Amino acid sequence: MSQQHQINVRFYPPPEDLRGYFTTFYVTEIDPGEDGVLHDSLHPEWAGMRFFSPTGPNAWTDAGQRLEGVRFLTQGPSSHPIHFAMPKSRLWGFGFLPLGWAKFVRLPAAEFANHICDGAVKPECAPFRPLAAALFDGAPDEAAELQRIIDFFRDFPAKDPLDWKRIVAIHSALVDPQVSTVQQLVARVAASQRTVERISYKHFGFSPKLLLRRQRFMRSLAHFMLDPTLKWIGAMDSHYHDQAQFVRDFREFMGVSPREYSSRPHPVLERFTQERNKALASAVQTLDMPGGTGNKAA
Repeated sequence: MSQQHQINVRFYPPPEDLRGYFTTFYVTEIDPGEDGVLHDSLHPEWAGMRFFSPTGPNAWTDAGQRLEGVRFLTQGPSSHPIHFAMPKSRLWGFGFLPLGWAKFVRLPAAEFANHICDGAVKPECAPFRPLAAALFDGAPDEAAELQRIIDFFRDFPAKDPLDWKRIVAIHSALVDPQVSTVQQLVARVAASQRTVERISYKHFGFSPKLLLRRQRFMRSLAHFMLDPTLKWIGAMDSHYHDQAQFVRDFREFMGVSPREYSSRPHPVLERFTQERNKALASAVQTLDMPGGTGNKAA
């Protein structure tokens, strides 16, 4: 019998001056046991960076992108799964909220949507390589490593984006379960539909319509992952017209049917969602408020 795998994860909300730019900072130790690797798939989420020691996972997408043993993994905002095979490793990671992407990355998010890359070679990731190089300096020291991340972004040469008020307004509307249509979102933002679409593609990575569909789907998936006894019919968001519509969304966002998904093990993501919800009262990144995890919508 294989030795049972071990996954330890701890979440740290960003300090007040960085809140609103990041989902959360987290550190994870993964020991796959005698099997050597753990297989799982990330669900749709915001853009993010992950740093691994001593080695990283193999990661791939359904579109054919593949990375092997990458230690500085960067991803854009996603609407499809990212698959990975994780060896024994230690990692730090964080997600960029849309305002954080606009402030620190400052490149069109739509160009990176559903894209993964090795930050050590991708030219656009060059400003973040000093963090990757210094993060695991010396023996593991969780407090010191967290402080390195915080200090790096406090010292980062960044300015607030010109669209920051509308970015926050769009984000606030997206996480409101009462907002289910593009028309409602546009009215909430109090801007033209063209303006909302431009900002959505530039800083969120997708159209307003797809973002709303992703929110509806992720609310459903988060309910199921926190309480599988609900079954899919009990986890479905109230804005779904019927189960067939939910199944179509599931296939689009995860590449498999709900039944196929629930029949497969998800050792990493199940642990992450459970522990994240305990620590932050938010099971997945896409449900985080624009003012930071655990804050009321700005």
